Formats: sequence, structure tokens, C-alpha cells
Amino acid sequence: MADQTTTADNLGAVPIRPPFDPELAPVEEAMRGKWSMSDETLPTIRRLMVEGAPGTEPADWTAGGRVRVEERQVAGPDGAPDITLLILSPVDDRGPRAGIYHIHGGGMVSGDRTSDLDVALPFVAEGSAVVVSVEYRLAPEHPDPAPVEDCYAGLVWTAKNAVELGIDPEHLLVMGTSSGGGLAAGTALLARDRAFPRLSHQVLLSPMLDDRFETHSSRMLQGEGPWDRGNNLYGWTSLLAERRGGPDVSAYAAPARAEDLSGLPRTYIDVGSVESFRDEVLTYARRLSEGGVSVDLHMWGGGFHGFDRMAAHAAISRASKATRDEFVRRALAI
Repeated sequence: MADQTTTADNLGAVPIRPPFDPELAPVEEAMRGKWSMSDETLPTIRRLMVEGAPGTEPADWTAGGRVRVEERQVAGPDGAPDITLLILSPVDDRGPRAGIYHIHGGGMVSGDRTSDLDVALPFVAEGSAVVVSVEYRLAPEHPDPAPVEDCYAGLVWTAKNAVELGIDPEHLLVMGTSSGGGLAAGTALLARDRAFPRLSHQVLLSPMLDDRFETHSSRMLQGEGPWDRGNNLYGWTSLLAERRGGPDVSAYAAPARAEDLSGLPRTYIDVGSVESFRDEVLTYARRLSEGGVSVDLHMWGGGFHGFDRMAAHAAISRASKATRDEFVRRALAI
């Protein structure tokens, strides 16, 4: 069992890692130390996740007037506060479309309903989807199971109100990046086990799946990349506290722990070869396939966590985005 501390010192020597892609290496080097997570830095990181760096232009979620933007307060899990959903729908109302239920990243401790949303916005602007993005409670103030239960409650509301939202109930997929990818996987497990709703696809982008730090990749980055083993340990410990790495962690919180992955929706899952989540993603994809799930797996050689967003100019980033977007467009086709 992993030691229950919030430092990475107990994880042993740093294993060898693959090289960063040559176009990504200067970007990675420039980022070193800027996203180091701790109780002291968390308020600043939360602000940057929501507001962006100084001078950043606010996002246009209307995509130049092609997208209708709405917010709803809906019931949270039993006994919990209401949750906020951000709803993006095409202004051109031509009948039911596929639905994307979006869950943001941020290491379980930061971000809001607008974080990472640019990944899904183009599909609304094109007229092929309605996007519902959930604002879940964050750790450490709200530890497990609050985040995943909030995500599931928002998904249930979305499915029950699909017709009103202009969503085809038979075409509802869940999408998430990083911790949002882990929460998307956990939400899909909850939907399967609670028999509602039926998801057509799950799109898991560099998902955060395993709290145990037993893999090579979970220990191979220290002070490198935006999400090294120290940040990973901080995020998981914020979510699970003293349970992290122990026997009492639910598969809905850490989906890599799920014993049965059968009955889950068709899956797109990707990861960089030089990121902490690499090995857990590869294992999850293999186990999904062994469970009879159709899986599209992509590992991008030389990629660090979030490379496609932080170095969008790089050839590997453009290839990653094109591959993901092509899969999603096929998934959305009605």
C-alpha cells in the first residue's frame, strides 16, 4: 500500500523516461515549476484556471453568435447543494442533435464549468452537438464522493431533460480531460451500475484514473512537465485524504480500480508517452477491450500532459487534435 503522505519523497528513485518531442521540449522547459501544487499555490492556480494569464482575452462561448449560451441550477446529489450546468446549443435549431456531457479538468482541485470547454465548442458551432458542462464541487474542501456524484447528478438531469435541450437521448456521450477524464470514466461506471442513462460513447483525454502510484509512469516525472508525481500526489490526496492508496477507495473515484469494465460505451482514450498517466491509461484501454468494449487508443510519442493545448503549434499537437476531432464527429453523427 502506498504511504499516505502529501510529498513525493516516499515514491522512490525517479525511473527513466522517454524524451520529449523536439517541438515540445522548449515549451516543457519554460513551464517547469510554474504549476507546482500546494496549499499555498492552490488559490493562484485556481484563479489562473478560471481567468487565464494576465492579458488573456475572455473566451467567446457564442462562437461569433452561432452558439446559444445558458446556465441552469439543477438538483445536486441527495442532501447536497444545487449544481450549475453551462449549456451550449446551436442557434440554428434544426431538430435533435447528439449531446456531449463535458467534465472539466484541474487535478480534482481547480477549474470550473468553462475550463477545457474549447475542446467541445467547435462541435456546437458546427451544429452537430449540444454541450452541457458541469461545475462540480472541488477537493480538498469537498472530497470524494462529492465530485463524481455531482457529475453523475448533472448527467441524470441532462438525460431526463434531453428533449427540452434538443438532445437525442440515444446519442449522449461523456467527455473529460485529465481529472475530468477520470471523473468521466467514473460517471460512466455509475451510469452503467445504476442503469441510467445509457451512454453512446466516452471520450477520455489523458484521464486521471489511478491513485496508487504503482506504475512506472506515475513516478517518472519530478519537476518536469505540468503534472509530475508531486502534483499528482497532491491532487489524489486532496480528493481521498488518508484513504489514498489504501483498500477503501471506490472505483467511481479511481476507475483503474474497477474489477469489471464490461458494458461500458465505446471509448476514445489518449495519452502522451511522457506523462504521469501513461501506464494507467494503457492498462485501462486494454482492460476495456478485454471486457468487450470497442476502444480507440492513442499514445502520442514525446507528449507531456496537456501538450496539445500548451503547444498547439507543434505537429504532434495538430495530429492529436485532428484524430480526436475526427472520432468525435463520427460519434456525433445521427
